Amino acid sequence: MKLTPLGDRVVLKQLVAEETTKSGIVIPGQSKEKPQQAEVVAVGPGGTIDGKEVAMNVSAGQTVIYSKYAGTTVELDDEEFIIVKQDDILAIVE
Repeated sequence: MKLTPLGDRVVLKQLVAEETTKSGIVIPGQSKEKPQQAEVVAVGPGGTIDGKEVAMNVSAGQTVIYSKYAGTTVELDDEEFIIVKQDDILAIVE
């Protein structure tokens, strides 16, 4: 199956949290916080949304940082994706 977002929505796949810090400290599974970095999987067409023109500023394959409590989590083919509005994306990681 394939997820195709509508309007100004973006489908993200969350990046895996690191198990150890840069200094070598192992982080137990329960105290790890989900990272807010994700890879863009699919981007909606944009267009006119609620009476204003929306241009999409991200594209598939980019790594982005998104708002902590943003989006809807969906599971498809045993993979977890997050669908967010483009406004919930805070930055593009280059």
